[in-house]
Amino acid sequence: MKSSTRAGEANHWRRLTSLIGLLAVLALVAAACGSDSTTAEPASDGSAEDGAGSGDSDGTSDVNDLSITYIPKQLNNPYTNVVLGGGEGGAAEAGFEGIAVVGPLDASASSQVSFINAETQAGTDVIVIAANDPDAVGPALQEARDGGAKIVAFDSDTNPDFRDVFISQVVAKDVALIQVELIAEQIGGAGQIAILSATANATNQNEWIKFIEEELASNPDYADIELVATVYGDDDDTKSFQEAQGLLQAYPDLKGIISPTTVGIAATGRYLSTSEYKGQVALTGLGLPNEMRPFVKDGTVTAFALWDPAQLGYVAAYAGRALAAGEISGAEGDTFTAGELGERTVGEGGIVIVGPPTVFNAGNIDNYDF
Repeated sequence: MKSSTRAGEANHWRRLTSLIGLLAVLALVAAACGSDSTTAEPASDGSAEDGAGSGDSDGTSDVNDLSITYIPKQLNNPYTNVVLGGGEGGAAEAGFEGIAVVGPLDASASSQVSFINAETQAGTDVIVIAANDPDAVGPALQEARDGGAKIVAFDSDTNPDFRDVFISQVVAKDVALIQVELIAEQIGGAGQIAILSATANATNQNEWIKFIEEELASNPDYADIELVATVYGDDDDTKSFQEAQGLLQAYPDLKGIISPTTVGIAATGRYLSTSEYKGQVALTGLGLPNEMRPFVKDGTVTAFALWDPAQLGYVAAYAGRALAAGEISGAEGDTFTAGELGERTVGEGGIVIVGPPTVFNAGNIDNYDF
C-alpha cells in the first residue's frame, strides 16, 4: 500500500467517531488498495503494480529486505567468475540483503533445474539465470514465477515465456559479424574454417552461429570462405582441447577456427601454441584478455573479441531490483538505472543490451585486466 494511502487512512481514524463510519472507510480503502501480495504483477497497460515490502508514494517498493540468487551455466568457469563478480557487486549496490550464487559444475541441459527448485522453495525474490538450455529450465522457472519470483535471464537466454527480461551482452548479430570479420582478415579472405562452440543447446552460442552461417552464405566478400564443421567442447577445457586437435586432424587444409566461448578459445589457443599449426591456423572468437594474453604475445592469436563480462552481472542485479520494486514489468520501453552504468531501456522481446564488443590485440590487450 502506498504511503499516501496510509496517511489518508490515519486521517480517517482521527476524524471518524462512529463504528459504522469507520467500517465504511476501511471498506473503501480495501477496495482501493487490493490485496497485500508480495509479487509485482504487470498491470493491463504494461506498467507494474505495487510491489513487495513497504511502498513509497511513487509506487515503487523497498528492496532492502529482498533476496537475489545467481544461477550461472556452471561454476568454476573463468568467464562466469567475472560475470558473477560484477553481479554480486551490483546486487550489493542495489540494496539486496540476501545475495547468493548457486549452480552446477557441468553445463548439461537439465543441470540447473534442481537449483531453481531449491530457490523457489526458499522464497528467493529474484532469480538471475544463464540458461544451458532455453526450454529445459522452463517448467522450473514458471513455478518460481508462480511463487512470486522475478526471473532475469543473462548471458544465455531462456525461452522468453519463462523470464521477465534478458540481459544480453550485445546485439547478437554484431557478435557474429565481428568474429567473421576477424577470421576473414586473418586468413586472407579465403580457405576452410571451423567453429568450436560450447554446448549444443546454448541459446547465445546457437544464435551467433546462425548469424555467422548466414553472413558467410550471403556476403560476397566471404564467398571464398568455407565453413566445414561445427563442434562442441561443452565449455570443458579438456574436451575443447581435444575437439580442436580433432579438427586439425580431420581437416588438414583448415585455415582458421572461430571459438565463440572463452573456455573453447583458450583451450584451442593452448593446443595451437605448442603444435605445428602455430602461425599457420588462425584462431579468433570470444575470450578473456587475461587468459588470451600469452597466446597474443607469442603470436598464436592475432585478435579476438569480447565485452566486459562483469557488466552483465551488474546490469542484471539492477534489472532484478527494478522488477522487484515494481519500477518495470519487462515491457518494451521500460527504463531503469543500472548504477554507475546509467539508464537502460528494455527493448523488443524484453531484451536489455549492455554494450558493444571490444577487439583485443597486441596493441591494447595490456590495457585490460579481466
